[in-house]
Amino acid sequence: MAHWQTTRFRIALDKPLVMGIVNVTPDSFSDGGQHGEAHAAIAHCEQLLAEGADLLDIGGESSRPGAPTLSPQEEWARVEPVLKAALRLGVPVSVDTYKPSTMQRALDLGVDIVNDIQALQLPGAAELVAAHPSCGMCLMHMRGDPASMQGLTGYGDITGEVAEFLAARAAHLRQLGAAAERILLDPGYGFAKTVDQNFQLLREQARLLKLGYPLLVGWSRKSSLGAITGRPVEQRLAASIAAALAAVAQGARVLRVHDVAATVDALKVWGVAGGSTGPVIGENPAVEISGGRSQ
Repeated sequence: MAHWQTTRFRIALDKPLVMGIVNVTPDSFSDGGQHGEAHAAIAHCEQLLAEGADLLDIGGESSRPGAPTLSPQEEWARVEPVLKAALRLGVPVSVDTYKPSTMQRALDLGVDIVNDIQALQLPGAAELVAAHPSCGMCLMHMRGDPASMQGLTGYGDITGEVAEFLAARAAHLRQLGAAAERILLDPGYGFAKTVDQNFQLLREQARLLKLGYPLLVGWSRKSSLGAITGRPVEQRLAASIAAALAAVAQGARVLRVHDVAATVDALKVWGVAGGSTGPVIGENPAVEISGGRSQ
């Protein structure tokens, strides 16, 4: 059984897990402003756990296409009180940031996971996270940044190029001393990819398991789902569930979602009905296998 080692928890990946999204932002593409105040975001954390979330992912800066950047001070002011409260709720807590200073402050608080859309590429980020004794990390594929990524969609083999990038980033973290069981990979659906590329990558997602690391994916409410269904962002629940189950069938083990209760219910039915969850990782896995339970 594969595990994800994090600061406080060794998380079993024998079944798909649900990571609830907490956007402490006024401008997120799908729920901007709803949880922008700390008290509302903390209440949302508690609601997501009541709905069945296994993990919480807390971010203070929108990654929607064209989103403006925040200063480290602004980002930390948004997320600090929410992280502090979430760490008392008894579940793994992830900070969604690409800024090394925010990573350091969050890890100093005891945060379990660093989830970086830029795969720890900013100067000092990889070294900082690798030097931590046990925090988990998620390395996502993206070209450019949210302001420029939609103009960087020229690929030959989308799945092969995503795999090559993620393999290189994981290898770099390993060279810096990070244990393999601390690393999850994210294909980056919706980031520097066209609609067709996103769905091709989903169909071929199982190829990424050959890299030897479990996968975290985020399809929730993405614009590609709107392009297929014609639905606005607030009407993409059914499409989000369908994409999540397709990703699980192709081997994903952590689903990053807005709609926790519906996703948890869908996974329950999927499992009882015999839906295939695919392998956790490919042959010759780099992730330690053991029989332990998550804390």
